[in-house]
Amino acid sequence: MPCLNISTNVNLDGVNTSAILSEASSQVAKIIKKPESYVMIVLKGSVPISFGGTEKPAAYGELVSIGGLSSDVNKKLSSAISTILVSKLSVPKSRFFLKFYDVQRSHLGWNGSTF
Repeated sequence: MPCLNISTNVNLDGVNTSAILSEASSQVAKIIKKPESYVMIVLKGSVPISFGGTEKPAAYGELVSIGGLSSDVNKKLSSAISTILVSKLSVPKSRFFLKFYDVQRSHLGWNGSTF
């Protein structure tokens, strides 16, 4: 049940968000080696963000997963997601942070229960 939540100060009006969601979902599933049917991507635009004292295009993300994360996997995820943000939203790789959470099954609810 990987969930990637991305917030950016970029305005998403006129942006093909479906392409971003699709590519991010595919990459997360592939890299974490989880079925894409369990992957959730949340993309929020026009979020007030200051990074390094400026409001130039930037983004912050959090990825929550039950297992599947490691130093190597996290590097691959960070690279893949930042590449998407560069190509689709013109957010430079140097203006994006991604935080990883590897959680226990009992700490996540789904379908009226826990995993």
